Amino acid sequence: MFSELEKLNRFLEHAPGFCKSERLGSVPVRGHSLPIYSLSIGPDDPTLPTFGLFGGVHGLEKIGSHIIINYFKYLSKQLVWDKSLQDLFKISRLVSIPIVNPGGMYLSRRSNPNGVDLMRNAPIDGETSKWNLLSGHRLSPSLPWYRGRAENGMELENVILVDFVKKEMFSAGFSMALDIHSGFGMKDRLWYPYSKTKTPFPLKNTVEKIETRYHDSLPYSRYHIEPQSSSYLIHGDVWDYLFDCHRQEGQKDSVFIPWCLELGSWIWVKKNPLQAFDAKGYFNPILPHRYDRVMRRHRDLLDLFHKITVFHGDIL
Repeated sequence: MFSELEKLNRFLEHAPGFCKSERLGSVPVRGHSLPIYSLSIGPDDPTLPTFGLFGGVHGLEKIGSHIIINYFKYLSKQLVWDKSLQDLFKISRLVSIPIVNPGGMYLSRRSNPNGVDLMRNAPIDGETSKWNLLSGHRLSPSLPWYRGRAENGMELENVILVDFVKKEMFSAGFSMALDIHSGFGMKDRLWYPYSKTKTPFPLKNTVEKIETRYHDSLPYSRYHIEPQSSSYLIHGDVWDYLFDCHRQEGQKDSVFIPWCLELGSWIWVKKNPLQAFDAKGYFNPILPHRYDRVMRRHRDLLDLFHKITVFHGDIL
């Protein structure tokens, strides 16, 4: 067991009835069987507008899982008395896998227990050199950014993630996913596809309308919105893969947009250099006041993305 899974288990023990959970599978690690849980709020109707939250794809990047679990705790308290929020969840859904990679989180490593970087493991090749290790490679699990062996297919964690997204989000007329990461840059970034190519994202016009609504609604926020390819190109991005699957499976009358929230964790190290001596310090806020600030700071964005998902017809 590790603290993030304990935090999730404590929430599940006391979660109200309208917050549903499911054990999607488990990962064997050093004699333990670590579960992968999903959470959801809203009707059991996957055709409704659906917002998805995902975290812990990289085991060292624990802060994303904390943001998601605390957001569900906040919603659970609000939904007891907030009639407008109750009405919102009658016509929409929130689905989540808060900890995609429990084995990596338990071991305090970026990869899963097999040494595979899950964000470079999908069967999709980027337009980048195969010798660029950062982009993903198949040399050895002893090196970071290892993609895994092609003949082995996707890792169990990614199979669970892909199956969950297809089941819970692909049937919706409009859905957006937000995968929360940390460990890159001095500012928070909102990335949209692609990370495999610099070719413009097919739904760029839709993204630009969402960006306009974001600036109108949260004018004092500091997220930098850009395609992920503006920062780097990689192989095997599971969200690129899911976006392409959605289009290839004939979902022409629906929209699915996966986003990545990349928290600019380098600023935490700059403000507290002692974090550099802790492997987790490069990816997570260590000081309590900074942790509390991160928990508060992103709640408005999650609320806004949910509302954009619900009221997309009036926005787009």
